[in-house]
Amino acid sequence: MEMIYEGKTKDVYELKDGNYLLRFKDDVTSTDGEFDPGSNAVGMSINGMGRGGLRLSEYFFKKIDDAGFPTHFLSADIGKAEMTVLPAEKIGEGLEVICRYRAAGSCLRRYGTYVTEGQTLDAFVEVTLKDDERGDPPISREALEMLGILENDEYGSLRFLTRRISGIIKEELEQRDMELCDIKLEFGRIENGFALIDEVSGGNMRVYKKGTIVPPLDLVRLMLD
Repeated sequence: MEMIYEGKTKDVYELKDGNYLLRFKDDVTSTDGEFDPGSNAVGMSINGMGRGGLRLSEYFFKKIDDAGFPTHFLSADIGKAEMTVLPAEKIGEGLEVICRYRAAGSCLRRYGTYVTEGQTLDAFVEVTLKDDERGDPPISREALEMLGILENDEYGSLRFLTRRISGIIKEELEQRDMELCDIKLEFGRIENGFALIDEVSGGNMRVYKKGTIVPPLDLVRLMLD
């Protein structure tokens, strides 16, 4: 296999059969020395995070697949912290889609004049450009169309998928007395349609239990053990 991308939290390899392999790392994004799924910079490492993130991703991808929503997931090898996935075309140079149920993290940094910490939000969907140099700026529906990144109707499809998939994850967490505050998803194009790609783990969601944030590895334990 051939490495094609060295990422912040995982490396990507192309396999001989045309599929891809993601190798998960123990690194996580953080702000001011604390874990922050909304940050675009790696600032800390958590021992076991790679395998834990893969375990949770495998669990959620299977749930999402079973619900009839497309993903790139094929298989996982937990011992090696590796996941085999279908090839997917990036949307533009990469988009991240955030679904927010409460105001926290980057939501407060961007909209703090209008929201208070912990304020309830009605599955607020926010699209941002994957652009570390510019701080992953939010982008509007009109701008996505004008810049040739998404067609107008494609934006609606992306928002629909984001809300439905986030809802599945939210319900799974609620069954274990946890609350999803926000989640960051990534989509790509597979066979001319959108599919959920990357990972679905504690590294890209903010979860609370009894008013206290759940660290990523604790989330794996509470969900799967």
